Amino acid sequence: MKSTVESLSDTRVRLSVEVPFEELEPQLRQAYKKIGAQVRIPGFRPGKAPARIIDQRVGRGAVLAEAIDAALPEQYVAALTEHDIKALGRPTIEPGEIADGKPLTFTAEVDVVPDFELPDPSTLTVTVDEITVEDSEIDEQLQNLRTRFGTLKGVDRAVQDGDFLSLDLKATVDGEEVEGGSADGISFEVGSESLLDGLDAAVVGLSAGETTTFTTKLVGGEHAGRDSLVEVKVNSVKERELPELDDDFATLASEHDTLDELRADLRGNLENRAQALRAEQIRVKTAEALVEATGIPTPEGVVAEEVEHNKGHLLEQLGQINTSLEDFLARQDKTVEEFDAELAEQASTALRNQLVLDKLAEQQETEVSDQELTFAVVQRAQRQGVPQNQLQQYADQLMRNGQLRSIVADLRRSKALESVVEAATITDTAGFTLGEDELFPGRREAREAQAAAEAADADKGEGEE
Repeated sequence: MKSTVESLSDTRVRLSVEVPFEELEPQLRQAYKKIGAQVRIPGFRPGKAPARIIDQRVGRGAVLAEAIDAALPEQYVAALTEHDIKALGRPTIEPGEIADGKPLTFTAEVDVVPDFELPDPSTLTVTVDEITVEDSEIDEQLQNLRTRFGTLKGVDRAVQDGDFLSLDLKATVDGEEVEGGSADGISFEVGSESLLDGLDAAVVGLSAGETTTFTTKLVGGEHAGRDSLVEVKVNSVKERELPELDDDFATLASEHDTLDELRADLRGNLENRAQALRAEQIRVKTAEALVEATGIPTPEGVVAEEVEHNKGHLLEQLGQINTSLEDFLARQDKTVEEFDAELAEQASTALRNQLVLDKLAEQQETEVSDQELTFAVVQRAQRQGVPQNQLQQYADQLMRNGQLRSIVADLRRSKALESVVEAATITDTAGFTLGEDELFPGRREAREAQAAAEAADADKGEGEE
């Protein structure tokens, strides 16, 4: 095999490959064997007819085509290896003229990992949000608790926003009742916008026993996208009574004895949540700073493939609920062009992050321990609801599907990024330089707990001796 490589851009190359015809002999033998097993030739058992008979029955050209289809991927990979090319995504392969006894020629264009230099992580500076918890946030939490412990009471008045109703609904299109479009005794909270567009506005001002109609656009079923006339009857109206915000409520809604203690606990929870969110912001912004410092270009072909894949997956999901992409985007006030640009930006960011962190992990010789991998697999299984007694089968399935390698790669990238977070200078908007407790919430406690557990095990071992 002879091959040359031509750089088309910083992220794409073209390979030109020529394979002598005699090197295709293994693929030709396999092609004759495969075709011979598929065709019935009188006087010969399947797969036992000689090559000249197969040439007569199906043609030498069919055999050549079969052999070349098998040879192309192998020769493409061999060319990549010869030139030490780290390919990304699917190649575009253009075979040359196919002729018996002539060399196999083809060109292949493919995106590649671009050349770039990693910066010194200690030179990076990142600014993230200061953690603040406003009294209004605590008030909102308290209001949610009051709502949870509230009670519903029937009222004899017109419907208002926030009321709870019992409704009867009947939907028609062109005077014909929609199949499955009628229901009685539906519970509905006014203002939740949880049923049909226009329902909330239609019922406000009605009293129990009154009926009205409104028009809405159906989103599912055979009439999806069409206007429907909906008749709605209010059966009953209830309002929520909230408990008084005092120490008695604190005792009812929590383990605390006073409202002040409850407020302090809610503040602590909000601060912990904000700290966890900021920890993720730290990782995202540090990765952004690292990638920006490398100046790595974007392999556009791979990004286009990812956009196509993600968009196709979404279209498949929308098709299952009889919704078009245009209708889906209209509800988000986006155009198709804006959506495509958003997908491309997400794919580009993810790809460049992976390439940079992979190179950093390789440079640092980052390893993933069995313990770290096991922990990651268990976490993944728990998120997916896998029972404890099926964890081994789940791990085996991940290995068979090749997903275990992906988990290891993600862990290597995560550890590489963690090293950058540790080395970089990270401050908040108030000018405070963040330390370990702020950068990695809970890590110190986990380390101390592990040390204590190991010490306890050691003491236990000595006692047994």
